[in-house]
Amino acid sequence: MTSAIVSALHVLALGIGLPSVFFRGRALKGPLDAEGLRRLFAADNAWGGAAVLWIGTGLLRAFGGLEKGAHFYLHSRLFWAKVALFATILALEAWPMVTFIRWRIQRGRGQAPDTSSAAAIWVLNHLEMGLVVVIVFVASFMARGFGLR
Repeated sequence: MTSAIVSALHVLALGIGLPSVFFRGRALKGPLDAEGLRRLFAADNAWGGAAVLWIGTGLLRAFGGLEKGAHFYLHSRLFWAKVALFATILALEAWPMVTFIRWRIQRGRGQAPDTSSAAAIWVLNHLEMGLVVVIVFVASFMARGFGLR
């Protein structure tokens, strides 16, 4: 039963993460006034929460003895492709994460943040969104035994 719950939470992370990164992108394209920043930060919080859920449940599924076992994952080329894609998302996310933290701090101090980087972050946001979709396809093939050494 634990395996099914962890698996469901892993899939739920996709249901939270993909729309949240989409809505974060929409917020970045809109006016970044007080309401626009509120939408942006809410979507960004959901995106971060989904990432934590993905990582936690993914580690449990791969190495917690709940699924096919560590041997299956460690010997799957597609698992390593998923890890590389996820690491790419994390690397792309570094700049937006730091930027949004700065914006939050500035808002907390009553200052208007410099949002001039919003257009460039929008591009990264959409790259991340595309990579999430690719991960879904890689995961589907991996679950069916493709990519084993």
